Amino acid sequence: MNAPLNVRIIRTRIDRRYDGKTVLELLTGRFTYRTETGWREKIAARELFLDGVPAQPDDILRSGMTLEYRPTDIVEPEVDLRYAIVYEDAHLLAVDKSGDLPMHPAGIFYRNTLWYLLSERFGPICPVNRLDRETSGLTLIARDPETAAKLAATPMRKRYCALVFGAFSEAVDATGCLVRDPASAIRRKRKFLLRGTAGELCRTQLTPGGQAGRYSLVFAELETGRMHQIRATLYSLGYPLVGDKLYGPDETLFVKRAKTGSLNEEDYAKLEMRRQALHAMELEFVHPATGKRLKLTSPMPDDMKQTYAG
Repeated sequence: MNAPLNVRIIRTRIDRRYDGKTVLELLTGRFTYRTETGWREKIAARELFLDGVPAQPDDILRSGMTLEYRPTDIVEPEVDLRYAIVYEDAHLLAVDKSGDLPMHPAGIFYRNTLWYLLSERFGPICPVNRLDRETSGLTLIARDPETAAKLAATPMRKRYCALVFGAFSEAVDATGCLVRDPASAIRRKRKFLLRGTAGELCRTQLTPGGQAGRYSLVFAELETGRMHQIRATLYSLGYPLVGDKLYGPDETLFVKRAKTGSLNEEDYAKLEMRRQALHAMELEFVHPATGKRLKLTSPMPDDMKQTYAG
């Protein structure tokens, strides 16, 4: 049974660990944020489905089955839902998104994502390159799986601008690798090792764009596309992004927002900007269907301009 777009579905594939157990045993043993009574209420409300059929508490699980949870009571944090279509044809979209908009459903977010907004407007879509929630600027969206596969294999020129703390005055060929940051308690935090080879290889061309007080403007051109590549590279070189909760002056702010969903004004004063100061400003590539070279640009957003201007 296909659910409409506005119904959120969280799927769990049943493996050998739960073969022979009941639906209720899996729910109470694995998803402990609800009590047994709570899960019974959700089952009775027809929010749990086993292989597309409304589940019962005593249904027996077998490896390969799919359990779906379709919650109705998740309240998503407010985000900045603004975006603009800067290019559109039958094959792809280029979107300029705000600096506080998740791209994909994950965790607590579903409707408050760029994926949901575009799916409502255009139907099924296939995001090609991903931006962090707090990274503004250009991202590509394929309108069919075939175009998505072609774009994934198409060389692209990706250029970003960033505001950092410190005096960044010389160009850097940041070739090296990314590893887990051993000094951090946060598992997803990464460290860049210049000229290193014992990790995920990456390369970023960094160019100075000017200085204003304690801030520098840096242009970053990606030659690889790794998770947190620009943020981790600049942080490890001694130039953390303004507003960055994970790679900025106090990583506990990242943990605090993850737990509570928000920060206070004192926290934002430490960061000196309400979101990380990173903007995807330029995309250049050959269109996989027409063969035309496209060069798309997005100006630095107002919040970064105002911070840089003081």
